[in-house]
Amino acid sequence: MLGLVVFGAVALSLLMSLVFAATRGGTGSAYDQIGQGGFSREGEPATGLLAPAAGTPAATAEREQEIRQMLNARSERLQRRGEPALDIDAELARLTAPAHDAGKHDAGLTDEVRQLVVARNERRIRKGLDPLDVESEVARTLEEMNP
Repeated sequence: MLGLVVFGAVALSLLMSLVFAATRGGTGSAYDQIGQGGFSREGEPATGLLAPAAGTPAATAEREQEIRQMLNARSERLQRRGEPALDIDAELARLTAPAHDAGKHDAGLTDEVRQLVVARNERRIRKGLDPLDVESEVARTLEEMNP
């Protein structure tokens, strides 16, 4: 009796799947529409979707606009907490300024390089070699790191 029920259920499901496959009716199915909502890029023309090339004025303007939006949001959060608002233009100038000026290095990096040179000098002295000038070695090492 159990075997008859199992085989009957399998036969019925096969029959129903064949009926559904035959009467599907093209693109009217709701499952065919999945992924084609407002966020899907499938079927949209490619124009206007690409970001501007790096280094172009359009890319720079877009970057500045996005940074300004983030700074505005940060300023609004600060104001909601009762803190003073950010100076958006000053922060934007600080964030978009070149990372390193020529010849100027981070003080922490310079200290680490100086420690490295001092340790190198100690090894040279133990080997019986002449010590190096610390300041000129620090400058030379920093120059090698930042061509």
